[in-house]
Amino acid sequence: MLGGNVVHSKRLHGVHVPHRKNTAGDKPVRLPTPAVVTIPMSMHIGAPAKPVVNVGDEVKVGQLIAEAGGFVSSPIHSGVSGKVKKIEDILMSGGQFVPAIVIETDGQQTLFEGLAAPSVTNLQEFVDAVRASGVVGLGGAGFPSAVKLSVKELSSIEAVIINGAECEPYITSDTRTMIDDADLVWEGIELLQKFMQVKRVIIGIEDNKPQCISGFEKRCKDAQGVEVKALPALYPQGGEKVLIFSTIGRAVPEGKLPIDVGAIVINCTTLAAIAKYIKTGFPLVEKCVTVDGSAVKNPKNVIAPIGTPLKDIFDFCGGFKSEPKKVLYGGPMMGLAVPDLDAPVLKNTNAVLAFTEKDAILAKESSCIKCGRCVAHCPFDLSPCDIETAFRLKKPEELDVLKVNICMECGCCAYVCPANRPLVQVNKLAKVMLRNYQTEQKALEAKQKAKEEAKKEEKK
Repeated sequence: MLGGNVVHSKRLHGVHVPHRKNTAGDKPVRLPTPAVVTIPMSMHIGAPAKPVVNVGDEVKVGQLIAEAGGFVSSPIHSGVSGKVKKIEDILMSGGQFVPAIVIETDGQQTLFEGLAAPSVTNLQEFVDAVRASGVVGLGGAGFPSAVKLSVKELSSIEAVIINGAECEPYITSDTRTMIDDADLVWEGIELLQKFMQVKRVIIGIEDNKPQCISGFEKRCKDAQGVEVKALPALYPQGGEKVLIFSTIGRAVPEGKLPIDVGAIVINCTTLAAIAKYIKTGFPLVEKCVTVDGSAVKNPKNVIAPIGTPLKDIFDFCGGFKSEPKKVLYGGPMMGLAVPDLDAPVLKNTNAVLAFTEKDAILAKESSCIKCGRCVAHCPFDLSPCDIETAFRLKKPEELDVLKVNICMECGCCAYVCPANRPLVQVNKLAKVMLRNYQTEQKALEAKQKAKEEAKKEEKK
């Protein structure tokens, strides 16, 4: 459907997954201040943040503790008051070690004296304020929001799409934002209209969230340029490129960005966090996290400081019914396994799920039967079975032809596969294979070019 430059279908391909929105009707509950928080310097796409505090320093809530490490980066603030205990490398769910600031809290939650609403009178001040807020994409991607809003030509923005799809099973933190913090979401829309001259705003919400849809429809009656689009509850409706197609009917070409088709997509909770900072000067220091899964005693949405150990959050929810076999950051379709329960809440943590052995064990895989289900359900019209074959045969040039880099790793292919093939894992590894191949090819081309130039010099 969305592969390449052409929209091949007017219908979204995907899968109907069980919603299991068990916590959608419950207001988030604030977690008591944890004894210790561990705040990684890399909770976003781009360069890691650089610590500006040292071991032994006293810090307060909202205080800057790490500055952005580059243009594509994000500053980090403390969500607790206390003392910096140590700065050490910790293991992240992606397998990499990153520096982290460990703070021993004092239980006082003393606010930093310097917190104040920024002065914002023009576009540049607006983008600068978003950068200072530490807000990144909170729907899971973690892309620095200021970078996304740094558009050279405002006239290229034809539509801003507010992502309220929340298509993964279990997760309801965005749903609660759209219910409990609807005012902030709306204020965020008004900021975009004012400073980015946005003429059309579309709030995309899956139709299994009627309360959210009706709430914003009422607000749209007296507003200009804002509309609500109720979307079929079909996974992966919340994927950025999928959402663009579902709302404005445009496909983002391979290697291009949403802005190249006139769109910007912003998660609803991200927008609320931006509005909160512009209004109060309070940076991103805490998250609403959905805590659920078959192993959790009392599922709920929990508001916790960034850096809170997951163990504290699960304990707050009554602990486990039985020892969990698998714990995930995010949803069951695209979530990442957590290395241990000391792992912290991150900026882009929207859920932590714990599953019993019955729900966590993968079914035994068998041979591909060429049924084509993976192709039929891929939102980007890829052929996962052919990608797997090319990967197994170590043919990276075929992976390029099969456009493996378009894959968003949504998991639809693996979900529908009757042979239980590990298609998502293969796609991830196939991307690495292709990237290594392309790097080698560039090196060979450079070497060949150098030889040819050397020969030319010899002939002179």
